[in-house]
Amino acid sequence: MEKEISQAVIRRMPRYYRYLDELLDAGTERISSNDLSKRMHVTASQIRQDLNNFGGFGQQGYGYNVKFLHEEIGKILGLNESHNVVVIGVGHLGQAIANYSNFAGLGFKITGLFDVDPAIVGKEINGVEVHHIDDLEECLKDRNVDIAALTLPKSQAEKTARKLVELGVKGIWNFALVDLDELDNVTVENVHLSDTLMQLSYNITKKN
Repeated sequence: MEKEISQAVIRRMPRYYRYLDELLDAGTERISSNDLSKRMHVTASQIRQDLNNFGGFGQQGYGYNVKFLHEEIGKILGLNESHNVVVIGVGHLGQAIANYSNFAGLGFKITGLFDVDPAIVGKEINGVEVHHIDDLEECLKDRNVDIAALTLPKSQAEKTARKLVELGVKGIWNFALVDLDELDNVTVENVHLSDTLMQLSYNITKKN
């Protein structure tokens, strides 16, 4: 039976990847868990526990080979493969996602954009044409789409998500203002931008 990894550990893995990426850019070849902990504000013990879930990767007295650890965490996160992504809802947020250049470097390729607004349909954003949502099935059948980003009104989110599941999409990155938790055969990441803003507000209020 495959070991169940906690979501708390999984949420920290992209942070490890990002910090290791910065270390690579700086020319750092190896780093100890203590030095990595200072950068990440996570205890060295926590780092070792997190990485031991996937095999450890370190050597006592040597620390971690930065390039090797960066590559291995990339594999854990699936970044050694490319992922086709479509964006459903091409308003301000949808356009921001389509224009975000860092996604391509991580292997996430925006291959389709969909909306209902006649003022947007037919235009190109970052080299990708915006199609009408009615063309979704026809456009997706030959594209092997892994992920769909939903940036549309919550009243349309669940219906659209179920259609995407029928079309074989494996993951939904949901920015609609509703949680999508009852979908079979698909992984959903519900993103509420206002939640982090409210957390920031709390911390400011508490500090003051």
